[in-house]
Amino acid sequence: MPDDRKSPDDRESIERSIWNARPTRLVQTARESIDTWLGVAGAEILLIDYHQSHLVPFADGGGGTPVPVDSHPAGRAFASGRPVEDDDHLYLPLSVYGERMGVLAVRLPAGTDAGTDVSDEDLTEIAASVARSIRLADTATDIYREVRRRKRLTIAAELQWDLLPGRTCESDEFSLAGQLEPAYTVSGDNFDWSVSDRYLHLSMSNGMGTGIAAALLTQLTVNALRNARRSGAGPAEAAELAGEIVYSQYGGTQHCSTLLLRIVLSTGEAEVVDAGSPRMLRVRRGEAEQVKLDQQMPLGMFGDTRYRVQPVTLRAGDRLIILSDGLYEARAPSGRVYGQAPLAAALRRSRLQVPNETVRHLIGDLLAHHEGTDLADDAIAVCLDWHGAGAHPVAALSSVGDLTRPGDTSPDVMT
Repeated sequence: MPDDRKSPDDRESIERSIWNARPTRLVQTARESIDTWLGVAGAEILLIDYHQSHLVPFADGGGGTPVPVDSHPAGRAFASGRPVEDDDHLYLPLSVYGERMGVLAVRLPAGTDAGTDVSDEDLTEIAASVARSIRLADTATDIYREVRRRKRLTIAAELQWDLLPGRTCESDEFSLAGQLEPAYTVSGDNFDWSVSDRYLHLSMSNGMGTGIAAALLTQLTVNALRNARRSGAGPAEAAELAGEIVYSQYGGTQHCSTLLLRIVLSTGEAEVVDAGSPRMLRVRRGEAEQVKLDQQMPLGMFGDTRYRVQPVTLRAGDRLIILSDGLYEARAPSGRVYGQAPLAAALRRSRLQVPNETVRHLIGDLLAHHEGTDLADDAIAVCLDWHGAGAHPVAALSSVGDLTRPGDTSPDVMT
């Protein structure tokens, strides 16, 4: 392909046009600019749906025919986080700070392949600009959320998705991902995180009840925890302050089960407060075990509850899996508990996957266990891979051992 169609100046011109586009015109501007630059039509942006099972073409803003993540080259690019070439198309992942948003698909000119006439570096830079621009534009318009949803969300689910910090986060020290289900009707379960120069803060909350009432309880709890955190409170003090706020609002009739972690990025030393039902597994050197924590009162059950932190040390290569009770206690319509054996098998199958794919796999396995019906309770899976201070992401564990001692036949993996 002639150099005048793929020069750095042209790439920078495309990036400027993308950044200068109105939020509602961003995708159309990007597609037109890329098509002109490559000399062939066919660029498209596909956004991940709420289930993280399909990628939805933006099309004209109304969404096109979704393609499955697990059986389409665009899905392979999304899952791997790397460009994937298939026939005359190149699929490039769209992500910002590790948050996976979708895929940029471009049609390659006839007779070319990635890495020769078309610069991988230029296309990757354009994909990065598209991702950052969509992330920013998403704060000013609803169209990207409208494309991503394949059916209507309940009001409770709308509240919960807007409360999330994202679904994936990455840094040199860690990789982190979480997923909510049932995606379109979730009510009381949520997770939250924040990164500073010194700490990674992570929490999982499960508001009592169902529907809008549970969503409002969780929203109050999460924002109370954020308020405490942003005021400099550690996990114990944050739990106490949030608990008092919830109690003052509900008088002890409602409470929120919460797990809080604060991890020192330079050392991997963590402070943990277990205030309810979320459970945590640690996978180290291929062996998974429950992290034994003293379960304390859920937030808001009493007005003057004091909380204590417990130390947990992470080593480079460790993986933490945090699960809500809606996952590890889920029952299929036939009455079968998800429990020990299916979860252990799912962890083994996902042992080489990055956190985003691990939580996708765990939730997908849970949905399959539920025999194609909606979950009876909210479920959350959060996966944290700890790489170590100043490290780069390391390979996932090569194996996961049994989650129980020989002879343990308990149906609950966490007991």
